[in-house]
Amino acid sequence: MCDDTVDQKVDIATSVMSRNDRFAADNRKLLGDKDIYTLNLISSPGAGKTTVLEFMARFFGPRMAVIEGDIQTRRDAERIEKAGCQAWQIETGGACHLDAHAVNHALGHMNLDPSELELLAIENVGNLICPSGYDLGENMRIGLLSLPEGDDKILKYPSLFSSINVLMINKIDLIPHLDFDVDRAIEECRSLNPDVLVFTVSAKTAEGMEEFCKFVELNFI
Repeated sequence: MCDDTVDQKVDIATSVMSRNDRFAADNRKLLGDKDIYTLNLISSPGAGKTTVLEFMARFFGPRMAVIEGDIQTRRDAERIEKAGCQAWQIETGGACHLDAHAVNHALGHMNLDPSELELLAIENVGNLICPSGYDLGENMRIGLLSLPEGDDKILKYPSLFSSINVLMINKIDLIPHLDFDVDRAIEECRSLNPDVLVFTVSAKTAEGMEEFCKFVELNFI
């Protein structure tokens, strides 16, 4: 008996990323048509993304909206709402990153009235690896690194730090207490990414945060 079955190899990773890129393109067009500038904030857990966004929410008010990505709970979205702008929580239920489809779904539930909204910030799930491979439709990708994590992390996670537009070094108020070489971190990031812009900030004390917000504002006014 002749078996005419032909084995086929399917590249699952390529298929998944192709689908993600289609949704990312849809997100980019939707937000672009409404003149809404979009940020994607990526860091490890506890680096200070939500505290950065709380300051930004107070600075921009209702001109800004936030999509929060977490494994569970609405805690971060509630913090952003209390700070003064709308927020939508995505609970991934275990996934270590946001993808463009999840963001697309969130956008369908948000007020995207361009007469009010000018800026969307996406707080990705705390992780230095998985989120770096997923385009969400953002205009600017920001990597946060905090002093307690150490100055050696950039070359350990090159896929993220080679793909960001902005490096934020947060918790700079702790510099007297920690062995963190800021110049080393900047130099190593620029060895991967020569055009990266760098801001040293403390979201807790507000050091450098107004300068950062004004920089973001220049991109959409």
